[in-house]
Amino acid sequence: MSDSALNPSSTLDSPALWSAGGPMLSLGLMDARNHTLSLLARFEAAAEAAETGRGPALAPDAGAPTPLWLAGHAAWFAEYWIGRNTRRSLGVLCPPDPLRLPSLDASADRLWDPAWRRASPAAQATLPEPAAVRSWMLDTLESTLELLDRLPADDASLYFFRLALFREDLIGAQLVQLAQHQGVRLDLPWPEPMSPREPLSLPATRWTLSQRVAAFSPEGPPGELTLALPEFEIDAQPVSWAQYIEFVDDGGYERPECWQPEGWAWLQAQPPARRQAPRQVLSLGVARQGGSGAVLLQRFGQSIRLSGLHPVTQLSWWEADAWCRWAGRRLPDEAEWDLAARTLSRRGFRHGGVVEWTASRLHPWPGARSGPWADYAWPLMGQARVRRGHSPAHRARLSDPAWRWFALPGDDADFVGFRSCAL
Repeated sequence: MSDSALNPSSTLDSPALWSAGGPMLSLGLMDARNHTLSLLARFEAAAEAAETGRGPALAPDAGAPTPLWLAGHAAWFAEYWIGRNTRRSLGVLCPPDPLRLPSLDASADRLWDPAWRRASPAAQATLPEPAAVRSWMLDTLESTLELLDRLPADDASLYFFRLALFREDLIGAQLVQLAQHQGVRLDLPWPEPMSPREPLSLPATRWTLSQRVAAFSPEGPPGELTLALPEFEIDAQPVSWAQYIEFVDDGGYERPECWQPEGWAWLQAQPPARRQAPRQVLSLGVARQGGSGAVLLQRFGQSIRLSGLHPVTQLSWWEADAWCRWAGRRLPDEAEWDLAARTLSRRGFRHGGVVEWTASRLHPWPGARSGPWADYAWPLMGQARVRRGHSPAHRARLSDPAWRWFALPGDDADFVGFRSCAL
């Protein structure tokens, strides 16, 4: 699709951007950088308010990178794969470690390269002042856009610019998750409440999974996987808080028979000593005997009360799996979710309010191989579980249901829910 056919107001933050040429992609990169800078400013304002007593103290998160490091890393990543990459014209066929030019900043790798920070004592060095990091982010963006302006509009030439955009959008989502954990105020829409709907049945069929996001796959060259799916029944919408609270009321967090052994071990290791609900929950209502199933949540530093009709969110794969075992159901696998999302919308299949866990482990599809940035997915192959769908933490241009998200089963930081299938 040519840029002349694209309307910036409707395309800049839509999946159509992944098919766009240089001019529209340039706007997307600027939009992503502005989004990162805006989120960084929210953290800085919250920290200043806490230091001066005008706001609450921010919750510590010792295991997570700081917002300042994430912002600086976004700029480093783009320069590392674009401005410094002498083989970038090869696109997805570029070797993972091509000859690289020097950085605009001689200390860039020491400061922002994750491999360096893991391996070197210098990783703990003090980061530059926020003003210097913002200057670095603007300088690297300017050099990226200058290179993009001179390129032909073929997929190989644009690959690393799309990769940089994808990475920065992922960092934006990570900053939103960090804001939720630390209590930084953000104004994101909450998923709408859902009227109860009956599950949907699909007949046996053959279905082809493919990475349909045009012209770009961060996992490498896209593959396809055709499967014979038996008849199955799937929830029309994600599991609600009212449904989940029934599991809690029935002692679900105290019954090891509801959990896989690895999941039960994960649960026992969570603070506090005996966890009784997903980690952002402050209190739960009663779902049985006429109760509303309302829930009181911690959301970006505020206590929010939601009705039981809202989808459950921010829970681990182990918790989703335990609910399904308790309910006599199961998580859908990736192919079932994909088929339902693409064929059942007119029958009431609803997705998009939360990212959703599936039963599938992350594996490459036939024909796929590692792309230049192998650190994205390949180290977690066979360990992570696949997620599908979209949440308010993601930019809308990542809302195509073909995107494969993934995380280790104990990860409960993202705005993730689930739906179930009949056994």
